[in-house]
Amino acid sequence: MTDLFKSYEELALVADEAFKKIQSEFKDQVKCQRYCTDCCYAIFGLFPIEAAYLKCHFEKLALDVRREALRRSREAEEEMRRIQEKLSLFEDGTELKSYAVARERVRCPLLSEAGDCILYPRRPLTCRLYGIPVAIHGRGQVCWKAGFAKGKKYPTFNLDLLHRKLYRLSVILLKRVGVEDLEIAALLFSVPKVLQTSFNDLVRTKHLG
Repeated sequence: MTDLFKSYEELALVADEAFKKIQSEFKDQVKCQRYCTDCCYAIFGLFPIEAAYLKCHFEKLALDVRREALRRSREAEEEMRRIQEKLSLFEDGTELKSYAVARERVRCPLLSEAGDCILYPRRPLTCRLYGIPVAIHGRGQVCWKAGFAKGKKYPTFNLDLLHRKLYRLSVILLKRVGVEDLEIAALLFSVPKVLQTSFNDLVRTKHLG
């Protein structure tokens, strides 16, 4: 998977450069700093290529670090099950449900007790872009702590384009590991589920979380 991981890292570099550019141009609006962990409590999913990359580097961490992260993963999964039960009251695809999901907070198991990400250099693309304006499904979004004023236009990173590239890499990855159901390339997997499950089991049993 070396070549696919390299392609993924190139996307990560694009995300990092976009963040740095906007941060340099809007220093007063981008509030990100060390130990601001707001993005570490946001609910989001990983494409298969991201899941494989994260899992690969997670397995390289020290055993005690992994054990603590897995403990936090189990706690996060339990919290997410509670949230899913609550969200089942909303109709799928509605703006109200999307709003409700955005307001939920679950601690990422990669966030250590000291307030650091244990895989910061390998963190997902969503984490790298949190804090600057992004567009997804044609709508702008930004961290609630940021100082970007409503009604004004700002440079916006196109997440839809990035997601299409992640999807294409995921399709190639699934073909290589012998997965016939390529629809899985569009599925998103939670970080807690990715850390606790082997990649083969993840994509062959369609675990979601």
